[in-house]
Amino acid sequence: MSLRQLSAPRLRGSLLLSALLLAGSFSAHAADEMLRKAVGKGAYEMAYSQQENALWLATSQSRKIDKGGVVYRLDPVTLEVTQAIHNDLKPFGATINAQTQTLWFGNTTNGAVTAIDAKTGDVKGRLVLDARQRSETVKPLQPRQLAVDEKSNTVYITGIGKDGSAVWVVDGDKIALKATIEGTGSFGTGLAVDADKQRLYVTNADGELLTVDTATNKIVSRKKLVDDGKEHFYMNISLDKAGQRAFITDAKQPEVLAVDLTDGKVLAKVDTQEGLAVLFNPVRNEVYVTQRKAGTVTVIDAKTYKVTKTLKTPTFPNSLALSADGKTLYVSVKQESTRQKEATEADDVIRIAL
Repeated sequence: MSLRQLSAPRLRGSLLLSALLLAGSFSAHAADEMLRKAVGKGAYEMAYSQQENALWLATSQSRKIDKGGVVYRLDPVTLEVTQAIHNDLKPFGATINAQTQTLWFGNTTNGAVTAIDAKTGDVKGRLVLDARQRSETVKPLQPRQLAVDEKSNTVYITGIGKDGSAVWVVDGDKIALKATIEGTGSFGTGLAVDADKQRLYVTNADGELLTVDTATNKIVSRKKLVDDGKEHFYMNISLDKAGQRAFITDAKQPEVLAVDLTDGKVLAKVDTQEGLAVLFNPVRNEVYVTQRKAGTVTVIDAKTYKVTKTLKTPTFPNSLALSADGKTLYVSVKQESTRQKEATEADDVIRIAL
């Protein structure tokens, strides 16, 4: 029967049914595109393994109740917890060496780094990076960001301090300190490595991009990226290795920088909210940025340097991880919490189909 043969009431009923069916299909599609699951308190960074088909989340748990923390192994499709690896120290930063299948977690409050077997969840070893006791006059450097050179099995870890920072160079096989790169500026937080070029990049609260020769562990250049009289805190950095570009978030200004790594020149300033984590996706030629204050994740076209999408992810989107095929983005999202009043609910992980 055609629409012309339907009576008015029957036509209205048919159109309503069609609308409901379409709405249902769109809702199912939207749910499939973005999945959100509560995992654990104190969620920080993540690591993804294609070989293990797993996503790991570092959580520090409660500041007041829990002495240590938990690393959760998640199913990357359902985000269900498949393993909980309890640690006597709290894990914050995270990365993985895909070649050795070793997970590395920075223990910020303890000045240490822990290596865990990705297959078994067993602790392979731990290294104290700054053993000094905190006092009124002594401020030990705190591990923050981690990056792995899989070719040499070397782990780089930023040690941050207000008056001066450093990068620890760790032998991934021996879990031993090889060298310390000093003089990386105030709050030298951001870190990225290009193994093929033998280059390590560090960003800091002085508004600088530092380049380190990993063959010598020497700083070969430091560039103040923007001289506009404003305060800049370059929080994190992600590399487009093929295009020799860096994408850098600014915690003080509402912009993301695209920088030419060959000469340190700024290629573009992308207008966004103040950013935290940043991640370049070479498969889609896109950049993803978390904005904690705004409660959003921004998608940037890395060719045009234009924002193409802004995803609402309340409350505080924190860190990012990407599947090996570049088709799935993961976001850790923190609940509201203060020193006086901790969050009562677990923090979340969001899976976004790109």
